[in-house]
Amino acid sequence: MEWGTFALALVAAFCVGVSKAGFSGVSMVSVLLFAEIYGARASTGLVLPLLIVADITVYPAFRRYGSWRPVWKLLGPMLAGLFVGWWLLGKIDDAVARPVIGSVILALVAIQFGRRHRPETFERLTSSRWFGGAAGVVGGFATMMANAAGPVIQLFLMSRRFPKMEMVGIGARLFLLVNLLKVPLSAGLSLITPESLLENAKLVPAVMLGILCGKRVLHHVPQRVFDWIVIVFAVLAGLRLCFF
Repeated sequence: MEWGTFALALVAAFCVGVSKAGFSGVSMVSVLLFAEIYGARASTGLVLPLLIVADITVYPAFRRYGSWRPVWKLLGPMLAGLFVGWWLLGKIDDAVARPVIGSVILALVAIQFGRRHRPETFERLTSSRWFGGAAGVVGGFATMMANAAGPVIQLFLMSRRFPKMEMVGIGARLFLLVNLLKVPLSAGLSLITPESLLENAKLVPAVMLGILCGKRVLHHVPQRVFDWIVIVFAVLAGLRLCFF
């Protein structure tokens, strides 16, 4: 790998760490960079061990925030979406995978804008029983297809009005569990290989640096700014995956 390409991979790994420290919208930067470097399909398996390392590192730091209760509610629907994504990932190539994930992200952003501009309609929508299940299915599908469930789940948690630190704590629990469950599925598709694990070893220090920087910044970011960071990165990522 050329030095310029490796530098981009380090930036992508740094973004993985920042996203796990609470800025999940930043994960879209890593999704895009890793897809450009390794290919959209192959990058899903390459990134997964990095995400697990980050999850294991972040969980102890945020376990006092949030609880496991929202995780159990989302887990069933997420597993359903996970298996649909696993099946589809074995059938399609990069050209199809990118716009599918981009469309999912943009749809969730549209819902979030609906919350801001039509709050009464949005409240009725999110209070329905099926809304959480639908978000879980979409999140499971997105995480299997492109490790892109962070903005999906955070948009859902925002709709439930969780404070930012609780959102991070719930996300830390949820993704640690889900990413571990993804390992045998990705390995079965030959997306995790000895070669990809060697690449992971080179990128882990950048992930750890991203976690450290993200955690320090998170406490100083107001809730409203935090919400807009999630939305802006989600929109940019969705447009990139769909059209570029």
